[in-house]
Amino acid sequence: MSKRAGVLLLLAALSVITFVDRMAIAVTGTTIQTDMGIGPEAWGWILGAYTIAYAVFEIPSGAMGDRRGYRRELTRITVWWSFFTAITAACRTAWQLGTARFLFGLGAAGAYPNMSGVLYRWFPARERARGQGVIWAASRFGGALAPLLLVPLQAAFGWRAVFLALGLAGFLWALAWRFFFHEHPGLHPRITAQEKALIGQSGAADHTGTPWARLFGLPQLWLISLAYFFYAFGSWFFFGWFPVWMVKGAGFTPAEMGLYAAIPFLLGMGGNLVGGYLSDAVAARIGIRRAYSRIACLCLLATAVLLVAMSLAAGKLAVVLLAGAAFAIMDLMLPSAWAMCMAIGGRHGGVATGMMNTAGNIGGFLCTVIFGHVVAKTGDYDLPLRGVAGCVAVAALLFLVTDCTRSFEPEA
Repeated sequence: MSKRAGVLLLLAALSVITFVDRMAIAVTGTTIQTDMGIGPEAWGWILGAYTIAYAVFEIPSGAMGDRRGYRRELTRITVWWSFFTAITAACRTAWQLGTARFLFGLGAAGAYPNMSGVLYRWFPARERARGQGVIWAASRFGGALAPLLLVPLQAAFGWRAVFLALGLAGFLWALAWRFFFHEHPGLHPRITAQEKALIGQSGAADHTGTPWARLFGLPQLWLISLAYFFYAFGSWFFFGWFPVWMVKGAGFTPAEMGLYAAIPFLLGMGGNLVGGYLSDAVAARIGIRRAYSRIACLCLLATAVLLVAMSLAAGKLAVVLLAGAAFAIMDLMLPSAWAMCMAIGGRHGGVATGMMNTAGNIGGFLCTVIFGHVVAKTGDYDLPLRGVAGCVAVAALLFLVTDCTRSFEPEA
């Protein structure tokens, strides 16, 4: 196995843990709401506490990784969020739970921007979309694993044990990362000269300060961030409200939810893997500008249609099939979106992707909070879902006009 494949394996493992931790609050949500007497409006704020905190620290965390190194920054990120995942088990009130989720979000922020920075230094340009596809496929495996693993664990030991177990898993990953990862290919003692030449990097780490004015002066970075803001309404519906929507909106039992809620994430794994290879293959034929933007646009337009159909579906089988298709097609565009942003940011991809993901988390925060408010006011779980579909359609049009070749340092 090549050394860069080993790096990608570690990143994929972190991506799994990240999404199991992120989904834990959604999977255990109905039980926690009953246990603490939390209504839908307050629950929306609790879900939103994580996303807004994640957004606040996304760019600084990406910048710290670009400047100080990804070995150090990803260790800090994982230890922080694992501690506040575990401390969630001690919460007794809605305020305590919201605070724990906020601090969890502060710690988790920057995980994916820093992973993108690792990809930029450890992978040649023609393999980066595929690398993103593997990382995001792993995240969807984590999303699928969450209900399959955590529902039985909660049934056996209670929801508090779920968060303690997940905190321990994060601490173990941080130890493995510190032991095995080397900051730069040239610093790895057992990498071959052939692999270093393939990666195309120099022998020394090149962490530098961030040229904030130049980065923030890139119109395409702002445009892709706005596109990701609207896209995130779709993804965060699945991350936050989907399990609750299944039970309270579509009539699934908690046991059925625990089984079927995993299906979109399992299909999302395939979507990301196919999307990564598709992005690289189409880019080789027509260039990255047209390939990435067209794939993102077409996938999101199809997703918007499927979400509307899901809100109108009457049978459980139809809901499962439509939800799976919507999430899989939506995820097909993720490698293109992140490869676009990496191209725009160049060697400062940690900050660039951090800015894009910040916008996405702001969108996710608004989605979780607004969804809860609409449900509280109308009692209708399908109406806000149609609003989510509209936001996804807007994202499709914005991705279509984004030109990732107008970047900080255009690829040769």
